[in-house]
Amino acid sequence: MSDVQQRIDSLVKGHKVVLFMKGTAQFPQCGFSGRAIQILKACNASDITTVNVLEDEGIRQGIKEYANWPTIPQLYVNGEFIGGSDIMMEMYQAGELQQVLAGGQ
Repeated sequence: MSDVQQRIDSLVKGHKVVLFMKGTAQFPQCGFSGRAIQILKACNASDITTVNVLEDEGIRQGIKEYANWPTIPQLYVNGEFIGGSDIMMEMYQAGELQQVLAGGQ
């Protein structure tokens, strides 16, 4: 595992909720990242760790390989890859994302 992959792995496994996104929670740099933050807020998610991939090209490319998922944002909960903003929206509308964030499956 490369250094970048190890850094991503420790972020994902070291925090309950991790969102790899473009920009920050306060200032998203793309619509999809902004929507992901809004969905998490609507779920009353707390203890969210965000990683701005625009600040680190290694992580920006490495996260795509880590999950074998080509787009950003990417949400991880309890070390598990959940998906991007479209999947988050579908899960939110079905009431599933709220359960995942609350710790129940």
